[in-house]
Amino acid sequence: MNMNLERTAMTGTLFADLHNHTLASDGDFSPEELVDLAKKYGLSAIGITDHDTLKGLVRGLAAGDGAGIRVVPGVELSIRFNRSFFTGTLHLLCYFLPLRLSDQHFVDSFEALMADGRGEGLVRARIAKINAVFGPAGSDPVLDRGLVFEDIASYSTNASRRHFALALSEKMGITDKNTINRIIGNDSPAYLPSGIGLDAAGAFIRKHHLLAVLAHPAAGSFPGKGHYREVLPPLDTVETLLPEILAAGIKGLEVYYPGHIREHQAVLLSRAEKHHLLVTGGSDCHDSKERPPAVAGISEADFRIFWAALS
Repeated sequence: MNMNLERTAMTGTLFADLHNHTLASDGDFSPEELVDLAKKYGLSAIGITDHDTLKGLVRGLAAGDGAGIRVVPGVELSIRFNRSFFTGTLHLLCYFLPLRLSDQHFVDSFEALMADGRGEGLVRARIAKINAVFGPAGSDPVLDRGLVFEDIASYSTNASRRHFALALSEKMGITDKNTINRIIGNDSPAYLPSGIGLDAAGAFIRKHHLLAVLAHPAAGSFPGKGHYREVLPPLDTVETLLPEILAAGIKGLEVYYPGHIREHQAVLLSRAEKHHLLVTGGSDCHDSKERPPAVAGISEADFRIFWAALS
């Protein structure tokens, strides 16, 4: 993936980047650093959407107020699927107004919901499965020793696939990316999807009137190499699941994304029009090099439509 990307939206000058991660999940930047970068690149609004946690939002909103950047609070919610044609995780970007963070019942309920799909229990279950298959006594021994919980927990209390990849590389000495993907990829015999069930997510979204957007629907069909593809399913698989995702209450599609080629953007725009969905965009920022900020997003006109729906 060529990271020398023009910082514009497909519909005009880049005004808002609505998909970014901080140290609260698996990003390299603090909320304050992310806001500073948004200002540096001339953005007027930025979404903070950490994986399955709200913990970086209060700091991000405070930083945005100080910098004159509108911070849109949200979360990238992991949804698990276990179907004959797809076992894995899709993501919903769930946005809400800043004032919702002052409602402790909302915050506690949301965090409790997300804890069911991630956290120590899932990490330990994944480690046990990896060791059973790829450990020294496993059916396909690759590891010199078994993974232990501390290998992963030393990186984050909210561990993701990225942290498993880091542990395999830095702690287990596995430098070949294909081997790492064989251990933790979607098609691995040790794979356990993260996330909560779609029914539970839909019930929460409807009850609390969240603005839910299907994240990077076509990234799994990206023809190049790089982190934007990761282990996501191809677009045709996502389209097969789309009717039930729509029924869960999503209101938008993330069309403008670094891993979406123009052909896929056109398909997603047509789906958005057909189903009367909002069009959003974001960089999926995690770091400064492989997934930097302010390389995808939406124009001011599209952001006004988004904000009106959020309000």
